[in-house]
Amino acid sequence: MKFICEKSKLQEAISTSQKAITGKSTMPILEGIYIEALNNTVTFIGSDIDLSIETKTDADVLEPGKIVVDSRILGEIIRKLPNDEVTIETMEGSIIQITCQKSVFNLVHMNAEEYPSVPDINEEIVFSIEQSLLKNMIRGTIFATAQDETRPILQGVLFEVNEKNLNLVALDGYRLAVRSEFIDTDNSINVVIPGKTLNEVAKILEETEEKVNITFTSNHILFNLGDTKIISRLLEGEFIKYSSLLPQEYKLLVTINRQELLNGIERASLMAKDGNSNLIKLDIQEENIIITSNSQLGKVREELSANLQGEPLQIAFNSKYLLDVMKIMEDNEIRLELTSSVTPCVIKNSEIDNCKYLVLPVRLVK
Repeated sequence: MKFICEKSKLQEAISTSQKAITGKSTMPILEGIYIEALNNTVTFIGSDIDLSIETKTDADVLEPGKIVVDSRILGEIIRKLPNDEVTIETMEGSIIQITCQKSVFNLVHMNAEEYPSVPDINEEIVFSIEQSLLKNMIRGTIFATAQDETRPILQGVLFEVNEKNLNLVALDGYRLAVRSEFIDTDNSINVVIPGKTLNEVAKILEETEEKVNITFTSNHILFNLGDTKIISRLLEGEFIKYSSLLPQEYKLLVTINRQELLNGIERASLMAKDGNSNLIKLDIQEENIIITSNSQLGKVREELSANLQGEPLQIAFNSKYLLDVMKIMEDNEIRLELTSSVTPCVIKNSEIDNCKYLVLPVRLVK
């Protein structure tokens, strides 16, 4: 194998395919990147079996071939080379030589035949969505996935297509995040994608109107961005019936400026870091919200103007859960729908109806 490629293209391809390599596999070959040079295209694949990322780049292929090279050391070498053309060629004795200007590296490579094959997915059942929109939807839900491994299904995000709506749903037992967008497809889909997969997908998606094609099988999902393909195993099991968790009625509606509420909660939470509860109290009165927090560090009181419809209420929250929601919402004005001090709070945009967030309150000891 021998090919010549621009350093910047090589670095980007390695960086993209590396995102699938966790370093936790029991198979040493999965510490490596699979590289195949053919017909003036070089294909790079990184995988941890559950997630595979394949990306292609143009190169001057002088001799076709395929190898597997340690991902970490290859990435470090290419990153530190001068910005110029890089020549990569195989030598005798399982060695590859990397040359750029006056830099020459000799690296041991592994046998490409031992590399696990990427799942073959028939790309017939396809629907498309703008990359920037999907990136935004992932960002708007991924934070609410469960981190503990006791309920694996909650470590994923529900990917649901129904009646031309795409819903992304995540929940961890304390909060629920739902993002919805219109999508022009008649397909009906209900699968759960691992959170770690969507984290990597979001990093690769660009802020562009260009489309990403999405294909499903019974146990895999494929995101096709043209030169890059991301293939992931799906999580097994039934996702929680999330719609039954969202209250249909409320007794108190609060309309408030999102940034002012975010700033007020952030300041109040400075005093709430004592222990793990990050406890803040909201005293919702006729025309304002008073936010307080007491701890061994001291106490704080914030007062914010708000528009209220309904009865005054006192309620407490883990400030982190509220802040996570406020930071990813986009409307200037948001709505809080509440019923009592022990029932969930539902947070929505005031203008654009494309998201719902539910946060459980903290019960206060009388």
